[in-house]
Amino acid sequence: MLEQLFDLVQQNSQQSVVDNPDVPNEHNQEVINTLTSSITGGLQEQVQSGNISGLLGLFGGESGTSAASLLNNPIVASIATNAVGAIVQKFGLNSQVAGNIVNSVLPGVLGAVIGQFSGQGGGVQGGGGAQGGGFDLGSLIQMGGSLFGGANDQQGKPASGGIDLGGMLGGLFGGK
Repeated sequence: MLEQLFDLVQQNSQQSVVDNPDVPNEHNQEVINTLTSSITGGLQEQVQSGNISGLLGLFGGESGTSAASLLNNPIVASIATNAVGAIVQKFGLNSQVAGNIVNSVLPGVLGAVIGQFSGQGGGVQGGGGAQGGGFDLGSLIQMGGSLFGGANDQQGKPASGGIDLGGMLGGLFGGK
């Protein structure tokens, strides 16, 4: 799933990063990588702080899917702020240029993820969210993860009963 997220960032970055004269060509891929790590890091912080309901609300489309509504979501705003800071710090771009990049890429990426969760497509892997390894909630629930150590029994197998929310999102963000 991390690879799918990277692909989404790559797809949504052409105009705002690659075709942007303010971003030196030698930094294009690094800026895209920074955006991806900012998104995954921001979502990981939400899991670690226990804001599972906020994430589920975001991915469920409760905030809407337009760029403006997504950027007004506190989770997305936090990710955007961190991404802008990282781009400014790593690449020396001014904050307005970095902000334009983030505000252009982030809503498209998260909108596509939300579309996959809600079964409306969104460009990750055509079709509904419950098909073919897309971003569907069922596959997240079944994934193991390490953010909170996962819920395992004494033999190291996933414990039965309940939902391992840490494992659920940890599988999405565990590998880099």
